[in-house]
Order: sequence, then structure tokens, then C-alpha cells
Amino acid sequence: MDNIQLMPLIGMTVGIILGLVAAFGGLGAFLLVLVLGTVGFLVGRIAETGEVNLSGLNVRRR
Repeated sequence: MDNIQLMPLIGMTVGIILGLVAAFGGLGAFLLVLVLGTVGFLVGRIAETGEVNLSGLNVRRR
């Protein structure tokens, strides 16, 4: 259980939340949640690493 990758799990959770917001709240609520989620993500990255380096999110398969 130590080999669990969190990014796919987080992505799936965010997708489910955005889908529920779009279904029950409409387009305005969907966009608000999307923007605030992105801002929260960036603030979390800055708090964790001290900089915004998004190159680590790109998965390259060899």
C-alpha cells in the first residue's frame, strides 16, 4: 500500500466534484469551482515548494 499514486486519485476526485457542481449548480457554479480549485492548487504548490513549478505534473512515458 506504500506505492499508491495520489495524482490520479486527486484528479478523479476533482472531476467528480466538478461534475456534481455542473449537474446541480449550472455553468456559473462550475466555472467558479474550477477557478477557485485552480487558485487553491497553486497556493498549495507555493506553500509546499515555495515556487510554482508545474513541469512535474507532465507525465512523460518512455
